[in-house]
Amino acid sequence: MTWVSGSAAALILAFASASPASAAEGLPVLNGATLSLLWGIPFAGMLLSIALFPLLANHFWHHHYGKIALFWGLAFAVPFAAVYGPSAMAHEVVHTALLEYIPFIILLFALFTVSGGILITGNLKGTPALNTTILAIGTLIASLIGTTGASMVLIRPLLRANDDRRHNVHTVVFFIFLVSNIGGSLTPLGDPPLFLGFLKGVTFFWTTTHLFHDTVVVAAILLTAYYLLDRYFYAREDEIVRDPPDPTPTTERVGLRGVQNVPLLGGIIGAILISALWKPGIVFNVYGTHVELQWILRDVLLVGFAMVSLAITPALLRERNGFDWEPIIEVAKLFAAIFLTIIPVIAILKAGIHGPLSPLVDLVTGPDGRPVNVWYFWLTGALSAFLDNAPTYLVFFNLAGGDPHQLMGPLAVTLEAISAGAVFMGAMTYIGNAPNFMVLSIARHRGVKMPSFFGYMGWSITFLLPCFALITFLYFV
Repeated sequence: MTWVSGSAAALILAFASASPASAAEGLPVLNGATLSLLWGIPFAGMLLSIALFPLLANHFWHHHYGKIALFWGLAFAVPFAAVYGPSAMAHEVVHTALLEYIPFIILLFALFTVSGGILITGNLKGTPALNTTILAIGTLIASLIGTTGASMVLIRPLLRANDDRRHNVHTVVFFIFLVSNIGGSLTPLGDPPLFLGFLKGVTFFWTTTHLFHDTVVVAAILLTAYYLLDRYFYAREDEIVRDPPDPTPTTERVGLRGVQNVPLLGGIIGAILISALWKPGIVFNVYGTHVELQWILRDVLLVGFAMVSLAITPALLRERNGFDWEPIIEVAKLFAAIFLTIIPVIAILKAGIHGPLSPLVDLVTGPDGRPVNVWYFWLTGALSAFLDNAPTYLVFFNLAGGDPHQLMGPLAVTLEAISAGAVFMGAMTYIGNAPNFMVLSIARHRGVKMPSFFGYMGWSITFLLPCFALITFLYFV
């Protein structure tokens, strides 16, 4: 739990050094127009490491990913401090940590911890109707408890329901499509990119109203396709094997254990809403970064709910749920490096046509100066599929101007395209979203012969790309 202690220490530092907000004097402002693209090498190296090391050197990555993240973080921090000074480096780190990284990790930690204390017991029969129902329920609740929470709650009972079937790979693949990604598109709780947008000023229910139609169209198509596909495989199994023995004991009744954690999930939602709706006007200045009181209260409440969950949930229940701290520790270490190394990239993008990424600005900007929403959707999605959808969202959010009021108003379709691209296309590969790898690991551990990296892409290209082409035509052309 080292990373939790580090986050807590950072929050304590914020309280200790905070004073009523005033204009930061003497702190340099990073001008992206003067930065070289070479400053983006550590960011690119970090993301490529996440993409390639698990495929090419999985054993090495599993044991040393923290060191690799530290290497890329220092590859940016040390030269930056040498060129621009320790004061500029400290200011950028504090700003990114307090406004983006720490709130981001605390939310994931709270959802991961509380949902890990909820166990669905018993054994169900994995019929096409039941499987489709579970996928639909997971798609619905993913925006309430996060794609991580919904995936961790439902993947194990879904695997138990289908452990007597020969054909179950497609079920896990569609689970990743719907529950681990697309279902999280309707609130900032659903998927990390949308929470980062919330931290940047996008209102809580903006995605609910603006991505609802996109989500319904894609989810309806995929659920229908899954049901028909599962009926086909289910019929084939009936022809091959009649009533095969079920490896899961049936003595335990179907039920829900750890119900004491359900109110805590409600508390997490309440804490996020409080930070969005309550504006006391009390602001602290932490080394040039303005931190509002309601943000501090939100993060303290989220940590508190996680601690309560740990205290009231029996250890045996978490053990039966296969609960493990490793996934969230990995996410915390990797994203620390990502948020650090993305600092110069964000600054360059904010410079717009005056920065070295002006060709990218030209690509997503029409002759009349208005954004080309088709490009925003597909470029955000393509990078989200192969890199990571949270920092990718930030890149294109800033490329579109970074002003939440403009993006929610006159440029609402552009923000819709960025949000949909980041969330939906995170399902294209195993590495597009953190829950994808978690589900993959659990399924393989339970004996499901999951496809390779490129084998999975065969599934996603076949079923997802036509859906994305349709919503491009419906909403972004």
